[in-house]
Amino acid sequence: MLAPPPCDLDGIAQYVPTANKPWNEQRIQHLYRRMGFGADKATIQSALSIGPDVLIDQLIDEAVNMPLTPAPAWGNWALSDYANVEVEGPQQVLDWYVQFIQDMRDNGLRDKLTLFWSNHFVTQLDVYKCPSYMFQYYNLLQQHGTGNFRDFAHAVGISPAMIVFLNSYQNTAASPNENYARELYELFTLGVNNGYTQNDIVETAKALTGWNGFTDICAPITFSDATHSHESKTIFGQTGDWGYDDVIAILFAQRSTEVARFICGKLYAFFVSPVPDPNIIDQLATTFINSDFEIAPVLRQLFKSEHFFDQDVIGVRIKSPMEMLISFIRQGQFSTTQEILGGTQYFGALLGQQIFDPVDVAGWQENHEWINTSTITGRWLVTGYYAGWLYQNHPEELGALALALVGPTTDPALATRRIIDFFTPRGLVTDAEYDQATQVFKWEVPQNYYDLNAWNLDWSTVPAQVYFLLIHLSHMPEFQLA
Repeated sequence: MLAPPPCDLDGIAQYVPTANKPWNEQRIQHLYRRMGFGADKATIQSALSIGPDVLIDQLIDEAVNMPLTPAPAWGNWALSDYANVEVEGPQQVLDWYVQFIQDMRDNGLRDKLTLFWSNHFVTQLDVYKCPSYMFQYYNLLQQHGTGNFRDFAHAVGISPAMIVFLNSYQNTAASPNENYARELYELFTLGVNNGYTQNDIVETAKALTGWNGFTDICAPITFSDATHSHESKTIFGQTGDWGYDDVIAILFAQRSTEVARFICGKLYAFFVSPVPDPNIIDQLATTFINSDFEIAPVLRQLFKSEHFFDQDVIGVRIKSPMEMLISFIRQGQFSTTQEILGGTQYFGALLGQQIFDPVDVAGWQENHEWINTSTITGRWLVTGYYAGWLYQNHPEELGALALALVGPTTDPALATRRIIDFFTPRGLVTDAEYDQATQVFKWEVPQNYYDLNAWNLDWSTVPAQVYFLLIHLSHMPEFQLA
C-alpha cells in the first residue's frame, strides 16, 4: 500500500527560483530526466541562463511542433505486398524497435510521451503481429501525445492495432464483444469501477459494433454498417441509436471530471511521483477540463509548478529499463551503433520492458515493479556491458566525459563526486560512500601520483578509471532513481 504524500510539499503555483530553492544544475537535471531522458553537461549549463518558465515552454513547444517520424516504405503494407513475409516482417519489426529507441534518445519530451501513452493505450504486437499496424499505432501516439485527449481516445479506438488486440473486429450486432468497451472505461478513460456500470459496458459494446471490414491481413480495417447494431442503447443515462462517435462524445460530456482526474493521476505518477497527491491532481484536472482536454496546458502547469521542483519529489521514481539505458547514453553523449540500439531494445525486454508489448492490457505497473532479484542484477550486467563496449571502442569518450563534468583537476575525490552526482538525482547519502567510490576511481594509479598532484584527467589511465567508476556506480541504488 502506498504511503500518503508528504503534507508539506509545495503546491501548484508557478515555481520562481529563490535563494532557498534555486534554479541550479540539480533541478535542471531533474527537469530533463522527467521530461525526457536526461541531458548532457553543456545543455544543463545553457539552461542555467534560460530560466524554468522559458525553458519549459521551449521544451513543450518543441514536442508539440516536432514532425512525426517519417513512415517506412512498409508503413501501410498488407500481407499481399510482401514477397516473403516470414523474412521481411521480422526485419521490419526490428527496424522499428531501433527507430523507437533512436526517437527516445533524440527527441526528449515528445517521445517520452510516446513511451508513456504506449503504456496507457496498451496494445501488443505479439497479438496483432502486423508491422504496418505497429507503425500506424506508433504514428498515432506521436501525433496525439501532446494534443487533444478526446481526439486521441477516439483515434486509438479505431486504430487497426487496437481493433485486433481487443477483438473489436469480432464485435458485431449479432454477437457483441465487450472487450474494448470494458477497457475504454476501466483502463483508458475512467479507471476501475469509476462512474460506469456493467450495463454501460454492454450498451457501449453494441454502439461500437461494425469496425470489422477488411480486405486482407494487415490491411486497413473499416466500418461496416451491415454489422453495426442500430438498436437503441442507453449509455450514462443517454438513450439513442448510438455509434462510435456518439460513445466518445457522451463519455467526455457525462464523465468529464472522472476522465480528467484519472488521466492527470496517471500523468502525475509517471512524471512526478508514484505516491499520488490528490490536491495537485485535482487542480491539474480542472485545467484539463477548462482547456477542453488539451494535454499541453496540463503539462505546462505541472512542469512549471513549485510542486514539481520540490526537493522531495527529486529522485523518487525508479527508472524503467528504457529510462535507465537511454538516459545513460544521452547524458554521456555516448556513441551507439544499430547493433547497440537493437541491443537496448533486447536488454530492455529482458529487464521487463518489451516496447510495443507491455505485459498485459493494464500495462507495466512501473516503479518498484521494475526491480526484483533478477532484474537488479540484470541492470548491473547490462550497464556494465555497455560501459565495457565504450571502453573497448570509444575510450576517448569516457575521458571527455570526465573533463566535461569536472574540468581540469588533480583531485580524484572531486572527479569522483562530480561524475556520481551527474548520473544520480540526489547524489549519495554519506561521505563514506563517496570515499569508497573514490578508491574505485583511483584504480591502479600509485598513490604517490595523487599525493604529488601529478595525476590529472589528461592521463591515459582516465578512460579505464571512469569505466570502473561507472561499473561501481551502476550497482548503487541511487543510480536506479530518476
